[in-house]
Amino acid sequence: MSSSIAANIARIRARVQAAAVGAGRDPNEITLMAVSKTFPAESIREAYAAGLRTFGENRVQEFATKAEALDLKDASFHLLGHLQSNKAAKAVELFDAVDSVDSVRLSAKLNSAAQEAGKALDVLLDVNIGNEAAKSGLRPDIHDEEFQQLLIEVAKSSNLKVRGLLCIPPHTDDPNGARPYFRSMRELREQITALNIPNVEMTTLSMGMSHDFEVAIDEGSTCVRLGTAIFGERQKT
Repeated sequence: MSSSIAANIARIRARVQAAAVGAGRDPNEITLMAVSKTFPAESIREAYAAGLRTFGENRVQEFATKAEALDLKDASFHLLGHLQSNKAAKAVELFDAVDSVDSVRLSAKLNSAAQEAGKALDVLLDVNIGNEAAKSGLRPDIHDEEFQQLLIEVAKSSNLKVRGLLCIPPHTDDPNGARPYFRSMRELREQITALNIPNVEMTTLSMGMSHDFEVAIDEGSTCVRLGTAIFGERQKT
């Protein structure tokens, strides 16, 4: 399996580089995140051995069991999935970043937990770019009351640092179907950047997964999140 994961990563890196060059961008400004949810610690170690250092998990409890088997000092683990505020303290303990902040309540809980832990926590704001009822996330409108209140909250948070935005667009079989959503995310990032809010940087635009990451790179993504393309078909949970 190790050689398969390594080979997959090599192919993906070549595609990332080609997409970046095609868009007139520096490939080095794009982070390849391995989404390791449902995959065992062994698979994470194999991806690490192949050169990856950034990993994404969706569930606090699932990663807690894996974390005990991992000792990867320079790896960075990000929580991607929707986080219930009552699990904020455990998330702060386990993860280097939470990429799914979508409410004032959650940001306050994370900041409080990070304070208690004596830790600075990087976060991304999770945007429901397609306004889909079945998905969590902020409405893609900086004039929306919840969005405004969240920006106010994080601006005064002592232990949180907003690094950018994340989205999962509505799925389409044609990768280009996601392009308008990726473009809207880039525009949203530019709107927030122009506000010059303390504690809020917009250096990260996390968008693009296994089937559409090249389109995402073309539209400005700085972090692509790939699971199946790296590890193969997901194990059922």
